[in-house]
Amino acid sequence: MMDRVPNDWYHLENEAPIQYRCGYCDVTVGSRAAYYVSQLSGAFRIRICPNCNRPTYFEGEGAQMEQSPGVPFGETVGNLPAGVKELYDEARACTGINAHTAAVLACRKILMHVAVEKKAKEGESFIEYVNYLVSKGYVPPDGQGWVDHIRKKSNEANHEIKIMESETAQELVVFVEMLLRFIYDLPARVPKPKTL
Repeated sequence: MMDRVPNDWYHLENEAPIQYRCGYCDVTVGSRAAYYVSQLSGAFRIRICPNCNRPTYFEGEGAQMEQSPGVPFGETVGNLPAGVKELYDEARACTGINAHTAAVLACRKILMHVAVEKKAKEGESFIEYVNYLVSKGYVPPDGQGWVDHIRKKSNEANHEIKIMESETAQELVVFVEMLLRFIYDLPARVPKPKTL
């Protein structure tokens, strides 16, 4: 191996591939294309995603390696209407870059968008949108606690000088994911009755 000059980036042609989930395209890939630099503060690598061709930055070694951009939390939900889908993707992406307060606020906005998409009047208060979803049966049985938890935490993020933690953001993304599956994805998967 040739001598490495500290602070110079090197293209590693024979680097063993590593498997990671790309923070851009949300696909698990194995990337061989790599760049490397060693500095006093540690080792750094850049891997190029073979699916979307975007760079992912890795800092550290082995199990302690940190990835940037991080992986969005939660899972993709199908059959979402425009606006709701973009907000849900935004909430997930915020968790991947440690923007937890923004993720919580996006979850709040998702509930508003869902209510209006389901025919609630625009311009209502947030609590009226939540009550609309509950009263119209868009919240599953025993699910009102989920929606109330989203309401309380997003009110803290929106109305108080408070920074949200990753656990709170992830919790709300999970709740919103389940709600979106219940309202949009699962009904769209029901087979249509055959006509005679």
